[in-house]
Amino acid sequence: MTLPLALLVAGFFPGVPSHAGPLRDAVMQRQLSPATVARTLTVTLPLAGRQRSFLLHVPRRYQPGQPLPLVLALHGGGGSMAFMANDRHYGLIRHSDQAGYLLAVPNGTGVLGDKLATWNAGRCCGKARDEAVDDVAFARALVAWVQQHYTVAAERVYAVGMSNGGMMAYRLACEAADVFAGIASVAGTDNTLACQPARPLAVLHIHARDDDHVLFDGGAGPGAFRDERKVTDFTSVPATMAQWQVHNQCRPQPVRSLTVAGAYCERYTGCAAGSALQLCVTEQGGHGWPGGGRTRIGKAGPGQALEANDVMWAFFSGLPPRP
Repeated sequence: MTLPLALLVAGFFPGVPSHAGPLRDAVMQRQLSPATVARTLTVTLPLAGRQRSFLLHVPRRYQPGQPLPLVLALHGGGGSMAFMANDRHYGLIRHSDQAGYLLAVPNGTGVLGDKLATWNAGRCCGKARDEAVDDVAFARALVAWVQQHYTVAAERVYAVGMSNGGMMAYRLACEAADVFAGIASVAGTDNTLACQPARPLAVLHIHARDDDHVLFDGGAGPGAFRDERKVTDFTSVPATMAQWQVHNQCRPQPVRSLTVAGAYCERYTGCAAGSALQLCVTEQGGHGWPGGGRTRIGKAGPGQALEANDVMWAFFSGLPPRP
């Protein structure tokens, strides 16, 4: 069940100044009590002259004082946090309840309010890139807010993303490895301008061979933005994996870790402590979220050979503790 709760964070709550002392503390305790369990809150953060928003889903098993992992889920280019949080499309709210993690779904920079939003992932995409929006700072502020108000397992903070959101996850891996222990990208390759991770971290990439938007072998396909100036000549999947094999100091040749009808996964071995690298490929599914629902009008639905949510969570859950 989802009950939106507008939470304007000027001093974190409307009508409650930051210097309100005991009154502010009482309001915070009331708003953030266990009664918020299994609810989805809307939070707004002022940042660099912009009002940035995210949805926060608190799973049923959350108990104050008992740390849970935190997952940021980044929507695709032209999407929104509401679209990403719709279980008909991605099933993330349901999965958060089942697996037991806090789920934050932020909104990119929209063309029409929060709609038609993009992320500044480096070479892509749209308004966020063109206005040089600091989405890394937004992600850091979001994580800090959740950690301040909920009990988060600090060593288990992850980012996942679809398409441009996946590209943004790669930028977080490059520039915020001190915050995130791992990332997973679906249908979005590494299109950062520069990448020097503060330390190795876990990277999972999921991609369909017949993706018509972010082409598996590189470039923007016919399914990309109609205005080609809003995208870029996307990095290929093989080049992305080669880059992260170097970043994570893994052996160059992966080993097959999963084979099912219509899909396979390959895992790199010998990676630096605290890191991992895995690629999962579906033969069909286009530019979609494997196991999810239809999100593109006039296009076939995503492949069902893999469940992206399950694959990502198994990957994150199997990681060794960070040194």
